[in-house]
Amino acid sequence: MHRQWKSIDMLKTLLIIGSGSFIGGISRYLFSRFIQNSVVSAFPFGTFAVNILGCFLIGFFYGISERGNVINTEWKMFLTVGFCGGFTTFSTFANENVSLLRDGNFFYFALYAGFSLFLGLMATYLGNLLTKIF
Repeated sequence: MHRQWKSIDMLKTLLIIGSGSFIGGISRYLFSRFIQNSVVSAFPFGTFAVNILGCFLIGFFYGISERGNVINTEWKMFLTVGFCGGFTTFSTFANENVSLLRDGNFFYFALYAGFSLFLGLMATYLGNLLTKIF
């Protein structure tokens, strides 16, 4: 019986995160498109704006969640993992790096930020290159 409640709680959490992610993904598309269509430039202002706004939002949401009883766990999961995760995963990356810096883990910060950027770019390049080979 106890295991069944854990499964129900997990399903509830997944639905909360999935709902936030759904809304975040749609918001990313609409906001990015609006920004990009408002500016005539080859620079990806839409994606840039989404990433910066997502970083601000995840910082804000985690900040207010640390203030006590301002938002409950479900809303925190909906807003951070769900909405911000669907809006941009860059926001989670930035938040994790801020946490490493705040905790004084400078080595892990440099390792995480450096390898994520380098390996992310390399993986994107290799994935694209692979499509040209086959």
